Amino acid sequence: MEKKLFTGIVEKVGEIKKVDLLKTGEFLIRVECRSLNPESFSIGESVAVNGVCLTVTKKTKTFFETLASKETLLNTSLRNIKKTSKVNLERAMGINSRFGGHIVSGHVDSVGRISKIQNSGKSIQYYFKIKKKFNKYIIEKGSITVDGISLTINKVKDNIFSVNIIPHTSENTISASWILGSIVNLEFDMIAKYIEKMVTK
Repeated sequence: MEKKLFTGIVEKVGEIKKVDLLKTGEFLIRVECRSLNPESFSIGESVAVNGVCLTVTKKTKTFFETLASKETLLNTSLRNIKKTSKVNLERAMGINSRFGGHIVSGHVDSVGRISKIQNSGKSIQYYFKIKKKFNKYIIEKGSITVDGISLTINKVKDNIFSVNIIPHTSENTISASWILGSIVNLEFDMIAKYIEKMVTK
């Protein structure tokens, strides 16, 4: 199967209408997203839900359903998802799509925790604490995906980094709902990971 890529440019915010815990330990998730016209989705296509690449298993005019595996629940914030939760949505990039963010695979590397929030002019500055083993992937002015949003890292100190969220992003993503202690999905820059693999062979 071809590899699906995203850009980290959130298309719409959807709402979770159902979360069923299956006997297999997986989550069956129903996402309402009328404005994305889910009836036009293809069964089997990829959609990033808060930055997590998931597969469409059912669709109607108003919602689509997907399955989150035990591995996904173990390694992402989707384990905390519930009915009425709002989620960032992005369909996989088409062959003729404009590239607006950075290369995003939808394979979350880790979760981070918001450790500080402060106003910065008209923007809001968020600080995220990550596991120390991921420090090597964060650099000032580098790219990162937070809950599926392509962002630029501002400051880095040890295992804490910050980003600025401008008003447009606050209004069109779930970032406005982030609070101190919120757990978010993180995907580090894919290019950095490829470089690491080449130099450590």
